Amino acid sequence: MLGVIGIILSLGLLMYLAYRGINVLVLAPIMALLAVLIGGSAHLLLPTYTQVFMKELGGYLLKFFPLFMLGAIFGKLMDDSGSAKSIAHWIVNKVGRDRAILAIVLSCGILTYGGVSLFVVAFAVYPIGAALFREIGMPKRFIPGAIALGSFTFTMTAFPGTPAIQNAIPAPFFGTNTFAAPGLGTIGGLIMMILGTLWLHSRAKRAMAAGEGYGEHTNENLNPDQDSALLPSFFIALLPILLVIGLNALFTYVVFPGIDASYLAEPKYGATKLSAVAGLWSIIVALIIAILFIVIVHWQRWKNVVESLNAGTMGSLLPIFNTASEVGYGNVIASLPAFVVVKDAVLGVSQNPLISEAVAVNVLAGITGSASGGMSIALSTLGAKYLELANAIGLSPELLHRVAVMSSGCFDSLPHNGAVITLLGICRLTHKQSYFDIFMVSVIIPLIALVTVITLGSLFGNF
Repeated sequence: MLGVIGIILSLGLLMYLAYRGINVLVLAPIMALLAVLIGGSAHLLLPTYTQVFMKELGGYLLKFFPLFMLGAIFGKLMDDSGSAKSIAHWIVNKVGRDRAILAIVLSCGILTYGGVSLFVVAFAVYPIGAALFREIGMPKRFIPGAIALGSFTFTMTAFPGTPAIQNAIPAPFFGTNTFAAPGLGTIGGLIMMILGTLWLHSRAKRAMAAGEGYGEHTNENLNPDQDSALLPSFFIALLPILLVIGLNALFTYVVFPGIDASYLAEPKYGATKLSAVAGLWSIIVALIIAILFIVIVHWQRWKNVVESLNAGTMGSLLPIFNTASEVGYGNVIASLPAFVVVKDAVLGVSQNPLISEAVAVNVLAGITGSASGGMSIALSTLGAKYLELANAIGLSPELLHRVAVMSSGCFDSLPHNGAVITLLGICRLTHKQSYFDIFMVSVIIPLIALVTVITLGSLFGNF
């Protein structure tokens, strides 16, 4: 019982102190060792830190650092070349200013589905959205909800093939790829996009009918049309995104399945199978080619391309180390004898592994405030068990993949989530002003989509 109390106290403090602003790089090992100490294993503090925490942190870095780095570089180049802003401008003009919310959602969705970081997207789209909302008299407080809906819901967790890191994490655990359960993922994504857009539109419409306007927001320093004539054309701006999506599919379904990868069985290559790494390889190759394409096509636009590459690289370090620290924390907790009680409780939620998996990933994503961190902890501790249960009842691993990814994108968006805090900071708004709508479009509606996908997958299997 003391060990369980230690785990609960450790998790609670991790969530609270992270919300209070303490860096998880410091916080995660301290909270992990606190659970070890309360569990009565003071003599194991140092071995646990060096042999469990650091080993798992390093393992995560080895596996996913290329995706974090390449994704950050790609996003930075899309931003610095003007491509992200060009796409946003084009969509706003085509959709129409009277459909401002839909325009923002689509702009963010296309950019993030193409591999652009949600932080880059927020910085690129916010000035355009703010100017548009001000022009039509729509309350500014709905902008964060629209950006959140387009950036970290359907394109992050549901639509097949998305290069978001969350969509790649389950692949090594289940032998799947980023296109897992494409039909169910598309259905779930459309539910999020349509219901979320309708929610925001109806809320904004009622607010405007009640006489609420854009609001008094000073010192915004908005100039979204600056140098707009110098931006690349929409087609040229969109090509790198199409390359990422198309090449990811090409290497996933055509190139890598046709190669002889028997050498992967050798110990020096991890004694693994092609199915365990092909999904990661496909995204890596697609991003590398897309990055080279941006650099070459926009060669005349770069003020300093090396500076952009360096900035993107450095920008990837803190996110991956934060996530890896959370993974190290989760594996320490999983190594404790008391975790058996927690594990049995989660597995006992339902005989259906999809439901049990959804609960585990949601809870851990909510506690850590991180979709990738929460899912990594859940799968590293319970992934093998879920795969065993799924195989026993003839359930496709692709369903486990899609449900895990979609589950990571629900409770992760609680108030202490770093992306939520950053988004509100970019928009210069507070939780009180805008969080309710962020909560509805990135927590409640994704939960509805998740339940729908689990129900359809349980009834009809993978498609």
